[in-house]
Amino acid sequence: MFRAALLFLVVCLTALAPARAQDRDQATLKLLATLGENGAPVDSGVVWRIFDARTLPDGSRPVIIESALSHPVASLPPGDYIIHAAFGLASAMKSVTLLAGDSRSLTLPIAAGALRIAATRDNAPLDPASVQIAIYVPDRNDAEANLVYSKARLGETIGVPEGPYHIVSTYLDSVGVGALGGAKTANGANAPTPSNSIASGDVRVGAGKMVDVTLRHRFATLTLKLVKAAGGEALANSTFTVLTPGGDIVRELIGAFPSLVLAEGQYIVIARHDAKTFQATFDVKSGMDRDVEILAKETTAQEQ
Repeated sequence: MFRAALLFLVVCLTALAPARAQDRDQATLKLLATLGENGAPVDSGVVWRIFDARTLPDGSRPVIIESALSHPVASLPPGDYIIHAAFGLASAMKSVTLLAGDSRSLTLPIAAGALRIAATRDNAPLDPASVQIAIYVPDRNDAEANLVYSKARLGETIGVPEGPYHIVSTYLDSVGVGALGGAKTANGANAPTPSNSIASGDVRVGAGKMVDVTLRHRFATLTLKLVKAAGGEALANSTFTVLTPGGDIVRELIGAFPSLVLAEGQYIVIARHDAKTFQATFDVKSGMDRDVEILAKETTAQEQ
């Protein structure tokens, strides 16, 4: 029995020896990104890629490791590598040579600043899922000349090269009912629709600087009702067209009491029922969600 146990121990040690030798041959690389040469560490939003420095026949370089950790630690065989860090719209790259048994730390400065965007309604923060954020680089005569990022989310830290930016926040109407022509989700429900509540601002970002931006929305949720008398039952099979005072169509809806989100301001609504047309004007005040009744009183051509 003793000889059998000894033989088992020898086999185990023999099996472990190559793995231990392989571990000694590996190099360890700790990665850290900073905003500029002497800036603060970037603690979120960095995507790291480590490429083999050797090119393939098609000219590309294979990706050895990809990580979304802020401070990853990579174990690599000896060789030449290219380290790439992407931070939002900015990035940095550096070549390194690793030797067997190396344990190194690499700090990669990214020549960028950072944006952090918030959005509110009447000083109350909005849900990140309720807004759509776009970042533009303005031109001399056009604030929205160059769209550079359309997938920004509230609260995230977004790396950007130094310079001016124009930020646009569009509130998404996720509670609207009865909208015509809107997209549908997989289960057939109305998908969130961009409303006309749009807030924007201009900002300049300096290298190594974090800039916080708050965009303020002013809107309310309205429910439209075509009624024969004030406070009466809503008439089914009605259609509604909401317009600005200048005549631009904001939304078309159908149903007994469709709802929608509207930016603060004045609007005209045209209701149609049984081949008859009715019209009303109403005001929207931010935060004041309410019903808007349109009386089923026919308008003459002169009134229209």
